[in-house]
Amino acid sequence: MERIKLAFPDSAIVHRQPLSVRVTDMNYGRHLGHDTLVSLLHEARIQAFGALGLTEWDMGGFPSVVVDLAVQYQSEARWPDALVVETAIPEPAGQAIVVYHRVRHAEGGRPVATARLNLVLVDPAQGRSVALPDVVRQAFAGAESA
Repeated sequence: MERIKLAFPDSAIVHRQPLSVRVTDMNYGRHLGHDTLVSLLHEARIQAFGALGLTEWDMGGFPSVVVDLAVQYQSEARWPDALVVETAIPEPAGQAIVVYHRVRHAEGGRPVATARLNLVLVDPAQGRSVALPDVVRQAFAGAESA
C-alpha cells in the first residue's frame, strides 16, 4: 500500500490553535475518530482565517468550498489529550487556496496527523469558481510565520 506523503511548509505557518480531545471525539477504537479530526481541522482553519481578517463564508465577497482533502495519520490521540493544530497557507499561485494542517500533541510535539486541502471561492449565482480577489491574496501574502 502506498501512503500519502505530505510535506508541511513550516515557513508558511499562519496560526496555531490549541484544542483538546473530548470523550465524544473517540471512536470504537478508543482514539480520535476521522470525522472528528476533520471537524478539528475545520475549527483550526476558521480560527486561522479569523486571525487574518477573513471568514470562510465571505472571502472578498465569495464563500469558500473545500474541493479536496488528504490526511496522513502519524499517531493516535485519545481523551483527554491536549493538541495544537498548526495551519500553514502558502501564498496562492492560482485559483485555489492550499491549506496545510499539522496536528500535534501539545506536550512533546508528537505528530498526530498532517492534512492538505484545497479551497476555491465560488460565485453562488453562477455556481462556478472565481479568481481570488486581491484582498484575499493580500491577506495570505502579508501573513507572517506564527
